[in-house]
Parts: sequence; structure tokens; C-alpha cells
Amino acid sequence: MSDKNQSQTLNTQDNNPVKKPDIKDGANYAPVGKAVKVVKENEFIFSVAYLDHGHIHGQTNGLLQAGATLKYVYDTDEKRLAEFCKKYPQAQVADSFEQILNDQQTQLVAAAAIPNLRADIGIQVMQAGKDYFTDKSPFTSLEQLENVKQVVEQTGQIYAVYYAERLHNEAAWQAGELIKQGRIGRVLQVINLAPHRLSKDKRPDWFFDKQQYGGILTDIGSHQVEQFLTYAGEPNATLNFARASNLNNADKPGLEDFGEISMTGQNGSSFYTRVDWFTPDGQATWGDGRTFIIGTQGNIEIRKYNDVARQAPASKLFVTDGQQEQEIDCYGESSFPYFGQLILDVLNRTEHSMTQAHTFKAAELSLLAQQFADRNPN
Repeated sequence: MSDKNQSQTLNTQDNNPVKKPDIKDGANYAPVGKAVKVVKENEFIFSVAYLDHGHIHGQTNGLLQAGATLKYVYDTDEKRLAEFCKKYPQAQVADSFEQILNDQQTQLVAAAAIPNLRADIGIQVMQAGKDYFTDKSPFTSLEQLENVKQVVEQTGQIYAVYYAERLHNEAAWQAGELIKQGRIGRVLQVINLAPHRLSKDKRPDWFFDKQQYGGILTDIGSHQVEQFLTYAGEPNATLNFARASNLNNADKPGLEDFGEISMTGQNGSSFYTRVDWFTPDGQATWGDGRTFIIGTQGNIEIRKYNDVARQAPASKLFVTDGQQEQEIDCYGESSFPYFGQLILDVLNRTEHSMTQAHTFKAAELSLLAQQFADRNPN
């Protein structure tokens, strides 16, 4: 990809106050940040399809706030379609997915389909000459990953993934900026703890079918692996250990409610994550996501969604370095730059938002962890 027309960024800011998102239900969590537009109206047009996961609202919010123009929406479920159109009345309902694929104005398709269908949908999008922005997890098998890699190579299109726990969280994004600035030196270890609320009675049937959602390490775990690679600056990693289990939901045998992964980065950094569906009902938010980053000159704790018994929602950093201890309140302070960067990548054929290699590596490592856990049940 070439680096042309980077001066296209407009950086016009909307100073409307940030609205608080739904913090109890993780499935419908849709952050709303400060709008910093990188394009003018109708300069970048996207359409939306397959609304199976509520993350599609976060994907749509991010693109709209970066200045994108929403054209079409398509889904087979009338209720989901009505809810989306109520929230985004500018969207025109497409008669079929093919209408979006054939639309000459649509430059990118955002989708949050059932996980095992995401790769095939992306292939259709890219073969139609458009870029694709899917919810995580982007794949449920290594075979899907390889097929998509081939199509990306053949078409030159972008296969982008909504790794929201870093890309759409104020503190998680800011932590990456501090690391790039050298605030804590070289990163030695990343520990991610990612509990989620199960909300069992509200989940669709596919959520409990492992063939469809791919396993807990493929699903939630892909978020965590992506953060590790980013914070530690690792291009690759070796799997040490992985586990995935159903510890407390015997009535849903297809569900994995607990998982963990250990990896060592190519450059020597250490990674551990625990993912689970055990957020207690008394917690104010859908998950108490925490990240602990140890560097050679300091450390960072990220409290992504709440500050237990003190503030909810919240997005905070706790930084200790050679000079001081610091608490940084990040909530409502971000424009979520990834979305503007993605728009400019589509327009300019660059890789500033996230390289395709990084996107695929995060998915590959989480898939390998799931494969290890499946072969070594405990």
C-alpha cells in the first residue's frame, strides 16, 4: 500500500457532550466518543449488513463520528433491522445483500454476522471490490483465515476487524500512546483479565453453539491477543498453554464460560489472559476489564469499563514510572482515532489504522490457542 494524500485529514471537531453508553449489557455496548471528522459528507460511503451481534452499533458509531456517510443496511431479521433504522434513520434498507455488493458508491461494508459466517461474507465483499470491516472474532477456523488471506492478496482489498477492547476504549487506546512515547520503557509483560456478563436469557441460539461462535479463546480471546501484540510491539508469539472449559453452565453444553492463554512473544515479552462469562449481576458494568502492563521503566494498569465501587462507567489509567504515580481519567476524552485512520486507509490504500499482518496474526494466535485447548480438554 502507498502513502498518498495523507493531508486529506480535516480534523473538524464536534463538541457535543459524550453520551453514556449502555453499561450493563456487553452485547449492545456501543461507545460514543468525540466526533473528529476526517472526511466531508458523502466523501466516504459505507453500508452495513448482518446485525447478529450488537457490536455493529459500535462499528457504525465509530465510522459516523469520523465523518463517514451511511447508505444501506441489510438484515433478514425485521426486529433487528427496525432497531437499527430507528437509531440510524439515514440508512436505506437494502432489498438484498447483493444490492450492497453491486452498489457503486459503497466503499466499505461493516458487518457483525454470526462468527462462522464472517469470513465468507468478507470474501464476497472483497471480491465485489469493496473493503470489509467485521466484528471480532473474524474467523472460527484456520482454514477460513487462509482463504481470506488469499482473497486479500488477489484483490488488494482490506479485511479490517473491530478489536473493540483496544480500538474503542479510551484508556486502552491511551495506554498504547503512552507506551509508544516510551513512558514505561520496553514492555516485558501484558496481563489481560476480561470477564463478561453472560445474560444467558438474552443470547441467541448461535451464542451457545461452538461450531457457530468458534470457542471462547477464538471469540473474546482475539481481543486480548491483539492488545498484547500492540502493547508489547510483538510481530508474533509462541503458545505456552491454553485452556477452555464449561465450569458452571451444564444446561448449555456448547458454551465455554472460562478460558486462559499463556504466550511468549517473539522478542521475549510475556502474555497471560483470562476470559470468562462470570461478571456478577451486582456489578454496575458488563465487565470489569483490566490490563496490567509491566515495562522496564514503569507500569500501567488499565481499568477499561468501571472503577469498582467508585465510578461506572469509567475508563482509567494508573501509571507508575521513575518520577511519579498518576491516575488518568480517560472517560469521554477520546475521539477513537482508529475509525478515522481506517477511513483514510480505504481512501489512500495505506495501513495506518492497523496492518493487515497484525490483524491476521491476532486472529491466528487466538485460533491456535483454541485449537490447543480443544485438543487438551480439562
